[in-house]
Amino acid sequence: MSMTLALAVAALSGFVALSYEILWYRLFAFAAGGTAPAFALLLGFYLYGLAAGGLLARRICRGKAAGASRQRLLALAAFTVAANAVGYLVVPALTSACTIGGCFIALPAVALSTVLLGATLPLVSHAAIPPDWQAGSRLSILYFANILGSAAGSLITGYGLMEWWPSSRIAVFIALVGLGLAAVFLRAGRAPAAAYVGLVLAAAGSVLATPRLFDQLYEKLLFKQRFRPELRFANTLENRAGVINIMPSGRVFGGGVYDGYARIDLVSDPNLLVRVVAIPAFHPQPKRVLAIGLSMGAWEQILANLPGVEHLTVVEINRGYLALIPRYPDVASLLHNPKVTIVIDDGRRWLNHHPDERFDLIVANISFHWREHATNLLSREFLELMRNHLAPGGVYYYNTTSSADALKTAFTVFPYGLRFMNFAAVSDSPLPFDTDAWRRGLEALRIDGRPALDLTDPAHQRRLDQILALADPAIAPPTGMPAPTVESREDALRGAGAARVITDDNMATEWRVWTLGAWDP
Repeated sequence: MSMTLALAVAALSGFVALSYEILWYRLFAFAAGGTAPAFALLLGFYLYGLAAGGLLARRICRGKAAGASRQRLLALAAFTVAANAVGYLVVPALTSACTIGGCFIALPAVALSTVLLGATLPLVSHAAIPPDWQAGSRLSILYFANILGSAAGSLITGYGLMEWWPSSRIAVFIALVGLGLAAVFLRAGRAPAAAYVGLVLAAAGSVLATPRLFDQLYEKLLFKQRFRPELRFANTLENRAGVINIMPSGRVFGGGVYDGYARIDLVSDPNLLVRVVAIPAFHPQPKRVLAIGLSMGAWEQILANLPGVEHLTVVEINRGYLALIPRYPDVASLLHNPKVTIVIDDGRRWLNHHPDERFDLIVANISFHWREHATNLLSREFLELMRNHLAPGGVYYYNTTSSADALKTAFTVFPYGLRFMNFAAVSDSPLPFDTDAWRRGLEALRIDGRPALDLTDPAHQRRLDQILALADPAIAPPTGMPAPTVESREDALRGAGAARVITDDNMATEWRVWTLGAWDP
C-alpha cells in the first residue's frame, strides 16, 4: 500500500469512527434522559473496543495474515465492511433493546464495532510502513492524518450533519462512507468483480433498510417497554442542539425528557402553569423580565402578559422551538409580540456577555436536576451571576425540580426567599406572599385578548378559588409536589437537612441518578 493511499485511509477511518461515536452518543443519551453517566458508559465501551482492536491487529500482523500485500488489503476491506455493518446496526439494536427494557444491552455492539474500527489504523500502518529508519516519522504522519479525520468527523457530523439531517440519514451516510473506504481497499488489492458486487448490494441494502429499521426511532427510545406502534409523535425536530418531540396531545419532550405542553389551559393545567401565574403573589408589577429557556413558549406566553410587564427577554439554546411554536395556536402569537425578544444562545454565556443588564424578574423553568449540565443552572456560582442581574427588589424564580440540594443552594446564597411547589423564589429583599395580589393578577391576566380565566364561567371561577386556596397550608398541593405548597425560606432550609450546596465543582445532583426508565405516554 502506498503512503498516499494510507494517509487517505487513515483520515477517512478516523472520520467514520468519530462520526459513529457522535451519532451513538446522541441516541444513548436520549434513551438515558440526558443523565451524566450515559456519556461515560458509552465512552468506556467505545475506548475498550478501540484498545481490543489494537490487540487484535497485533495478533493479525504477527500471524499468517501478515503475508502478501494483496491479502492484507483484502483483509482490511473485510474488516471495514464488518465494522460498518455493526456500526450501522448499533442504532436498531439500541431501539430493540429499549423496547424489551434493557437499553444497555446494545452497548456491546458499540464495543464490537470499535474493535473492528480500532484494528484499521494499526493494520494500515503495518501494510504501508516498511520497517526502516523512516518508520517512526511515517507512523507519526499517518497518526496525524487519522487525528485530522477524527476532528473532521466531529466537526462535520456534530456541527453540520446533525443540524441538517435526521439521525437515520446520518447513520446511512456514515455507513456508505465506510463502505466507500472498503472499496478503496478492494481496488488497491485488485479484488475480483464479485467483491464489488457484494459491496454495492451492501450499500443498497443499508439504504433500503433504513426507513424500516429507523421507523419510530425516538418513540421506541423514549417509551421503551411501554412502546406501542400507535404511539407516534405529531412533530419531531432534530438539530445539533438536541431533539424535540411533541405528542398529538401537545406534550413536549426535549432530549428524551418531559419538557412541558404546547398549550395553555389553567383549568385542567397539565403542565402546572399555576406555578407561573403565582408570580403576582410575590412580585405584582415586574416591568423588565428575563426568561432562561423557551421550550414551546407556554410559560413565556403568560410571562409576557402578566400585569405590568413591559418587556420580556427570552434566552433559548435550541432554535428548533422557533420552528415548532407557530404550529400551536396557544403559543404562536408569542413570536410576534412586540414586548418579546427571543435570543438563541446559552443562558449562562448570554448573562456573562451582558453584565449591565438588570431585570425586575428572572424566571427559569429548569429541566430535571439530575440531568447532565444541570449544575450550570443550579450552582452557587450561577445564582451569584443571577444576583448581579437583578434590579433592586428583583426576584429570581426557578424550578428546583424538588431537589433538596437545589433548595438549600438557593436559600443559602440569597437572604430572602420562599418555596412555591417545587420552585424557589429568591431575592435580596423581603418576599411576601400576598394572596390578594395573586387574585388581582389572575383576574387581570389576558392572553391574545382573552381572559386566562373567564370568571363568567362557573368552572373557571371554581378553578380560580382552587388556585388561590393553594396558599392555605391545610390544602394538599397537586400530585407530585411537596407539601405545603408555600413554604418560607427558613422552613425550607430546615427541611433540606444534610443536603449539599451545589457548586460548579461538585456537580452535586448530576451523578446520583442513572435512568433508563420509560416515560408514561
